Amino acid sequence: MELFSKAVRLMIGGLAVSVGLAQGGLAQGTPEVAGKIEWGAWIDDDGCMHWWADGGLEGYMLDRVNPQTGKPVCLKRNTCLVENTDTLFATDSHTLTSYGRSYLTRFFQQAGAFGYAVYGHTDSRASDEYNMALSQRRAKSVADVARSTGAVVEREIGFGERQPVAPNNSAANMQKNRRVEVVCYRW
Repeated sequence: MELFSKAVRLMIGGLAVSVGLAQGGLAQGTPEVAGKIEWGAWIDDDGCMHWWADGGLEGYMLDRVNPQTGKPVCLKRNTCLVENTDTLFATDSHTLTSYGRSYLTRFFQQAGAFGYAVYGHTDSRASDEYNMALSQRRAKSVADVARSTGAVVEREIGFGERQPVAPNNSAANMQKNRRVEVVCYRW
């Protein structure tokens, strides 16, 4: 029997395995382990789940569908926490205060969501570039606390001053804009 020049790549126990094909089936010999496959679930902005796998050379993504209906499985998402950053961080800092860390730890231990998204926001007192970096670092600090409790954080994004909830024309309004928002994904 003549061997084909192609090989089949199988996923076995998280490893990519290459097996040569012969005209009548699998070629004789030992499968060759080619590398580790990374895999997981990704939740898009609409809350719909997608399964993904990547072996380094090619990646795959499939919608997670309900076997009975054939429709995509989408999670309910809601903003489950909006916290003023003045209570979590010192001014001009992304390091959580002891109160902020304990508050967030309790929140993530009790929230009970499937996954989370963390968004950081600032007021407009500094440059746009500075505010984008600060809000990203603050979102990461909050997401790190979530992960330390075993929570799954799907995304962490800093929006800087670009999504204000109030005009930045007074101290009270600027305080409203300095916030961290956590979105919860639930069934």
